[in-house]
Amino acid sequence: MEDYRTLNKASWDDRAPAHAASPDYSVERFAADPAFISDVVLFDQPLLGDVAGLRGVHLQCHIGTDTISLARLGASMTGLDFSPAALTQARDLAGRTGDDARFVEADVYDAVGVLGADAFDLVFTGIGALCWLPSVRRWAGVVAGLLRPGGRLFIREAHPMLDTLSDPREDGLIVVDFTYFERAEPMSGTRARAREELLAAGGRPRRSRIGGVEALTASELRVARRAALGHTNRQIAQELFVTIKAVEKHLAGAYRKLSIQGRAELAEALSSAAG
Repeated sequence: MEDYRTLNKASWDDRAPAHAASPDYSVERFAADPAFISDVVLFDQPLLGDVAGLRGVHLQCHIGTDTISLARLGASMTGLDFSPAALTQARDLAGRTGDDARFVEADVYDAVGVLGADAFDLVFTGIGALCWLPSVRRWAGVVAGLLRPGGRLFIREAHPMLDTLSDPREDGLIVVDFTYFERAEPMSGTRARAREELLAAGGRPRRSRIGGVEALTASELRVARRAALGHTNRQIAQELFVTIKAVEKHLAGAYRKLSIQGRAELAEALSSAAG
């Protein structure tokens, strides 16, 4: 199997143009309104406090909308990401808006060597970042190396318990299927190996559920109802305190079970079932 980092980077490179075009990231609103900030930073602002005049770095910044939002609050921002496709989008947006944000391509674990030690007053990381890393302890060492004496880390993450839960089950139970703790081996292929072990032991894999609204899990239904009302994936993630990745997963399950192509058909599918 290819190195996990290569696979992960290819995935983020592929997502970057789609995310830049998605209403969830509001790229055009950034360009049109100099006062606009992302939903993520707006949500975090009461806890962030005054960042004006701080030198900040946003690790795993993706396409830079949160980085630029922090710059709009007065910080001098650097965004770091390992995806060149994502940074192309970030630099393009910063060029259009003129905000005080620069973007650097590097692995997060190389950040101190690339950006310098004791260089920042603020390290920022948003929801859905740490779950992609093989070692949180090593990441914390990077954060400590980046911060000046008296500097601070701002982190908002989903609870790691969310990533331990199984796919939807026929019996509707919420079951812990994956380890809560770090492991040396990436999670890729874990489900396939589990299936092979189950078959070898004489067990049978669960069959897919029937379709329709009655087949939706409670989580899928909560997400689908909010999406049908026009909420973006980011808004839903914040309302339910889950990752955007979890929202995307639940929506994909809802689309499949409702036999629809996407978000625009959700309201009709849900109301038809209710009627």
